[in-house]
Amino acid sequence: MKIQEILKDSNYKLSLFNESYIEKLENSIFEKELKNGKAYYIKCMVRNKDIKLTPEEIVRQLYLMQLNEKYGYSFERMQVEYIVNFGREKKRADIVIMDKIQPTVPYIIIEVKKPKLKDGKDQLKSYCNATGATMAVWSNGEQITYYHRKDPNYFEPITNIPTEKQSLRDLLKEKFYIDDLIEKDELKNQKKSLKSIILDMEDEVLSNSGVDVFEEVFKLIFIKLYDELQSTRDRDRMIEFRKYGESDSELKEKIEELFDKAKEKWTGIFKDDEGIDLTPSHLSVSVSSLQNVKLFNSNLDVIDDAFEYLVNKNSKGSKGQYFTPRYVIDMCVKMLNPKEEEYIIDTASGSCGFPIHNVFDVWKKIYNELGIEESHLFTAEKKHARALDYVKEKVFGIDFDKKSVRVARMLNIIAGDGHTNVLNLNSLDYGRWEESTKDENWQDTYFDGWRRLKKLRKNRNSNKEFEFDIVMANPPFAGDIKEGRILARYDLGKKPNGKWQTKVGRDILFIERNLDMLKSGGRMAVVLPQGRFNNSSDKAIRDFIAEKCRILAVVGLHGNVFKPHTGTKTSVLLVQKWDEKLCPKKDDYNIFFATMQKPSKDNSGDKIYVKDENGQNILDDHDHLIVDHDLYNHDGKTEDGIAEAFIEFSKKEKLSFFI
Repeated sequence: MKIQEILKDSNYKLSLFNESYIEKLENSIFEKELKNGKAYYIKCMVRNKDIKLTPEEIVRQLYLMQLNEKYGYSFERMQVEYIVNFGREKKRADIVIMDKIQPTVPYIIIEVKKPKLKDGKDQLKSYCNATGATMAVWSNGEQITYYHRKDPNYFEPITNIPTEKQSLRDLLKEKFYIDDLIEKDELKNQKKSLKSIILDMEDEVLSNSGVDVFEEVFKLIFIKLYDELQSTRDRDRMIEFRKYGESDSELKEKIEELFDKAKEKWTGIFKDDEGIDLTPSHLSVSVSSLQNVKLFNSNLDVIDDAFEYLVNKNSKGSKGQYFTPRYVIDMCVKMLNPKEEEYIIDTASGSCGFPIHNVFDVWKKIYNELGIEESHLFTAEKKHARALDYVKEKVFGIDFDKKSVRVARMLNIIAGDGHTNVLNLNSLDYGRWEESTKDENWQDTYFDGWRRLKKLRKNRNSNKEFEFDIVMANPPFAGDIKEGRILARYDLGKKPNGKWQTKVGRDILFIERNLDMLKSGGRMAVVLPQGRFNNSSDKAIRDFIAEKCRILAVVGLHGNVFKPHTGTKTSVLLVQKWDEKLCPKKDDYNIFFATMQKPSKDNSGDKIYVKDENGQNILDDHDHLIVDHDLYNHDGKTEDGIAEAFIEFSKKEKLSFFI
């Protein structure tokens, strides 16, 4: 037998192969006369040319047959002696099955030239790492070993390779559910933040991927939130945003299908034809980075942290508009004490921190009243009808920055189970709102929210005054408004002598705009530059506020609060509009003053977290890190702060919203 003659004195055997394969190969061998005698040849099924038979070539040809007949891979999808580049050095992989979707990318690499397993595995690892192949096979005809390349340093043994009609996931039958994600959550177990994970992704992948980092991370978070939501509401559904052994291109197909489903459920955030711009390999690394992170918690702090970084990095800082740290927002919410029946708006909403945290506060009050316990997956679970009615009808946000509006709409749609009243409008330039509201493209996204907002106008045909119970905002500080047509709509656009000014600080006009949004007796919390409270040139602004409202409180924030974006000293102003019943006008009354003592961030702008006596970060009852501040008591884990002191003050003063 010619095959046995060639194999003698080698370490190769044929016990792995079916007798019919061996017989077929034997019958196709032919001789060629060479200078130094006769040699045995075969016509290679992949290369379609005559190849001299050696022991390793026999094993290779038999394995090619097996891949075709047993596993169903076509010879067109296989390559032999595939060139693998290692810098200037080139090596050749014995057999490569190319990816079905990306035919230029290796899917499985097979090594038969190294008859010893250790040598073969080392060679395979280098080939897989150089090409990104998902699986590897070593065989000497007698033994065979299969590997799944889970990461560059870990090749997991598997029982076989998939057939042409299977994926590796089918073979592994690995299952992963929301309860597994809760158990493996890296944010809890490794006390990481989503921001730090995204920074790592940027360093490793995104910065060299040639894509818009904000857009691609936004898409990934959007998709992952959708996936977690489905698996939270159907605990028998497997998590899909996860690598189960698919090739990079198979994974991209799966993630894009998820994206399409998420866009269908949560409309108005991405265009219908929008896809993922990351390459399959870059997407694969990104999915691996995020797959063990649980985004849904008892609130949306996890996502806030990431978008604070991303949006500021992209655009907001140039406009002097910065994300308000969520602990500052929570202090304001506690101090203004929103009620289920009250309407609230943020006129410079950014990612909608103020409205969303109002929602959480009111929801907790509703759930406490109903005796429903709040879980650590509060944001993902189906909401009570009262909770949904509140977010659908009473919570609004406006911002002129489209990226921020998209983030805000996503967070609101998720928190509100599909409902949002976040609109892309310029709050200050309300005279031109109709240019947007009559535009069909704008209406496609924002019409429902606009219809609800119109109902709150004080005068049916005017966008100047509204009837909100609460306004909360951190308006942009930077830049002056110079357009005369805008300034002419504001009393603060005039000088004390009655003449119109040529320019006015944007935050000054926002003070008046916010007060116009408030009904009589309504209350406002607004973040302002410290200078507005003590500059002699701003006395007219202070007089304007005092004429229209009772000044409830001024809270000085630490200079590090808005770092690293700005070191501007800021204060929070809380007021209540004069009203005969809720807030009768008086000339002499007490005002609450406080100054934040703990910085909450270091000089670089990184948050400082509460630690135990061993220097370990303390987590709250829902596994969130706790920022070290003195604005309020964090769920009993820290001491009472400024908010609690104000609540005590309000009760003594018999303020309407704490009676």
